[in-house]
Amino acid sequence: MLRMRLQRIGKKHQPSFRLTVSEARSKMAGPPVENLGSYNSFTKVANFKKERIEYWLGVGAKPGATVHNLLVKEGILKAKKLAVKIGKAKDKGKAEPQIAPVAPAAAG
Repeated sequence: MLRMRLQRIGKKHQPSFRLTVSEARSKMAGPPVENLGSYNSFTKVANFKKERIEYWLGVGAKPGATVHNLLVKEGILKAKKLAVKIGKAKDKGKAEPQIAPVAPAAAG
């Protein structure tokens, strides 16, 4: 399955992103199928190839949540924005060790 992703480029502490189409199971820094434009997060300037994005959406490529919201903002998609979760998930699987209460010794 194909996925539309933002691939980080740019200097340290000056992030800018490239909108790419790549295989969903490939690495984030792996070679993309096609570059569809760029997005500068500091200046909020987006340069997207609208015709190619519409083509890949028609073929079945799915945008990630952040890419979906950028495409809605630019007017390429006609949909509502999605909620994006930022940050690491808390460790729900790790439970604190349970200490069983010790029964008092029988007197006598």
